[in-house]
Amino acid sequence: MTSSPGTPPSLRAPATVSPVRVVPVSIDDRRAKERFIRFPWSIYPKGSPWCPPLFMDRRDFLNPAKNPFFDHACVQLFLAERGGEIVGRIAACEDRRGNAHWGSKAVNFGFFECVDDDAVAGELLEAAADWGRARGLDRMVGPLSFNTNHEAGLLVEGFDEPPAIQMPYNPPYYRGLLERQGFEKEMDLYAWWLSATADPPQLPRLQRLAEKIREKAGIAVRNIRLKDWDAEVQRVQEVYNDAWDQNWNFVPFTDAEFRHTAKDLRMVVKEDLAYIAEHQGRPVAFSLTILDANQAIRHADGRLFPFGILRLLWHLRRIDRLRLIALGIRHGYRRRGIESVFYLETFAAARRLGYRGGEIGWTLESNDLINRAIEMMGGRKTKTYRAYVRPT
Repeated sequence: MTSSPGTPPSLRAPATVSPVRVVPVSIDDRRAKERFIRFPWSIYPKGSPWCPPLFMDRRDFLNPAKNPFFDHACVQLFLAERGGEIVGRIAACEDRRGNAHWGSKAVNFGFFECVDDDAVAGELLEAAADWGRARGLDRMVGPLSFNTNHEAGLLVEGFDEPPAIQMPYNPPYYRGLLERQGFEKEMDLYAWWLSATADPPQLPRLQRLAEKIREKAGIAVRNIRLKDWDAEVQRVQEVYNDAWDQNWNFVPFTDAEFRHTAKDLRMVVKEDLAYIAEHQGRPVAFSLTILDANQAIRHADGRLFPFGILRLLWHLRRIDRLRLIALGIRHGYRRRGIESVFYLETFAAARRLGYRGGEIGWTLESNDLINRAIEMMGGRKTKTYRAYVRPT
């Protein structure tokens, strides 16, 4: 058992401890699932960069009747208890669609939250491993809640800044908890900050490149039309599943999942910040930048009623940060500089609309093409998230 020097006293294990008991939580047990959802509030002190999620959103996400992810996955939640007190949680997930896509037998683990205690972390991770082994799964990958289409990775660098919308946050000591249980790095994911108040250092070059692409490559870039939302969603889905197909741990969305995700994003999409690139009328790339609604959500502290919704609405009008959440280019249209056109258009729109900047990410550490393009635009890497792997 270890305890990091910076861990709040309330989270440190006492000198004499009771045995840790890990209990499964049925996805249909509303009372137990509520305890699972609310546990992180005991980990993060007031003033932490962590953004408390809305209870309503977490309930819907973990509800098979409302989240189409469950159509191709099995999920088991676990709570760790000691002395009658909850001290940790984890979710184990068999994503049949993801495993079929990659020909793998992985159990994804996520929703990992834990006091700074190796014994608790070990019991939680072993419970997830046991569940996976019983299903014939031979490797654990995570944290993924539930796959790379959702929150992915463990924050290992950049703890001072709050997470952008749909990005995770965790205390620094989680890295040690996982690595002491035998988990090793599989892939790093980067988040970048791009200011909208200062010109990119390569701005003239990028402008010339963008003009060349428009004139000689026959690529037309336009804003997504919100009035034609359903059709635009279909166009973006076709590009997305083609563009990301070979990316690390990518899982193609089902139609139901993509529509569900698009519905959730609709309220934070601005037409001026979302683009589709077309070649001879065919969509070949897209870029989607959304409002960083976490700036407002954090003030609700999980609750919309009675006053959370008023705080949320008040702060929604004061958002000054964005997140470039996805950029995809079809195979056959890469290395033409389309991503540079998207960055220029987004940068100009963000400045015109009064935003101070935004987070780009995540990007794979292995995606040199995109990472170099971001650096050329003046992007600064601010956070690193790590995905881990271990045999079950």
